[in-house]
Amino acid sequence: MNKRKIGILIVLLAAVCFSSYGQGAKSLKINEILVNNTDNYQDDYGKHNAWVEIFNTSFASVDIASCYLTNDKRVLNPNLGIEERVNMMYSIPKGDVLTEIAPRQHLLFWADGMPNKGTFHLNFKVDSIAPNWIALYDANGKTLIDSVTIPANIPANFSYAREVDGHSKWVLKGGDENSYVTPSTNNQTQDKKEKIDGFRKHDASGIGMAIMAMSVVFCGLILLYLSFRIIGYISVKLAKRNAMRAHGITDKKEAKEKAIGSESGEVFAAIALALHEYQDNVHDIEDTILTINRVKRNYSPWSSKIYTLRQTPRK
Repeated sequence: MNKRKIGILIVLLAAVCFSSYGQGAKSLKINEILVNNTDNYQDDYGKHNAWVEIFNTSFASVDIASCYLTNDKRVLNPNLGIEERVNMMYSIPKGDVLTEIAPRQHLLFWADGMPNKGTFHLNFKVDSIAPNWIALYDANGKTLIDSVTIPANIPANFSYAREVDGHSKWVLKGGDENSYVTPSTNNQTQDKKEKIDGFRKHDASGIGMAIMAMSVVFCGLILLYLSFRIIGYISVKLAKRNAMRAHGITDKKEAKEKAIGSESGEVFAAIALALHEYQDNVHDIEDTILTINRVKRNYSPWSSKIYTLRQTPRK
């Protein structure tokens, strides 16, 4: 019975692990592709090659190791076995710490057909003229995570990219100051600061900004003043109520006549100072005051007979 329970537990744990892995891999998207690279981004060998950008849409790190990238449409044949399909794809190697994509970050692969150069160099190339199909498969070699068809005749150094990272709309980027090719970074860039430009346009001298800043400061001070006033009022009320309760008085008029709970701030300050000195054993800290305490015995030890000479000194 115990073995059966242990077996069920192992199966459940394995299912949870595979499920969480699958959910992580499904958050990966093909985000941007450049097929004709003549003077754009260079690889780690200083070469201009086509590249494929992968984006992690989730808010958790995802390791892309063991997944597959391919441009061979034959893998779409459902009659193929896993081994046949895997042989047509590039398996992203394990053991490289750089294959872990941080939340909402990017990873770049080079389509140069030279996998011997490293983890991020694919075993296939893309056509710079004809349409290209690129797909990302899960580690099981069967589940298609994402795919995209790149149009034909894309100009050199232009990329085919999602308009916004991870979104469904694809656009052509490059050749325009408002549309940059963005390898390993966000597809949508903002060079203009609209709020600052708006202030410059409507408040060139900065008077409005100064008035707004001073208003915020003064409003904050007024709120602090009101807060302290309210807290002080509540504290006084509570002190009076506690004092009446301590003296066993319930009539407010009687308490007012006896001045219960209406001690001045100086009284409380003196009490607080006395308690502080008592607790910290502060005594004679002034250098000009001498404290003389009365001794228990009324005679001075200097006049006592016990301190007299016991033997007469010899000449």
